[in-house]
Amino acid sequence: MIESDKVLDATNVACPMPIVKTKKAMQELNSGEVLEVHATDQGAKSDLTAWAKSGGHELLEDSEEDQILKFWIKKG
Repeated sequence: MIESDKVLDATNVACPMPIVKTKKAMQELNSGEVLEVHATDQGAKSDLTAWAKSGGHELLEDSEEDQILKFWIKKG
């Protein structure tokens, strides 16, 4: 299990809100810290993957449990 520095609950909100919330939360982290994002919107997977890559961040891992998508993004 990856240790996260902050957990963001973006469940039960539709795109683009998970990305908007993720961007805001990432601004509060220092480089190298890990944000754990929980989302229920299936579109969040491709959106967050593309956003992390374009923003110079690293998507460390993603998983799905009980219909909740979880992502661990390391700030670049």
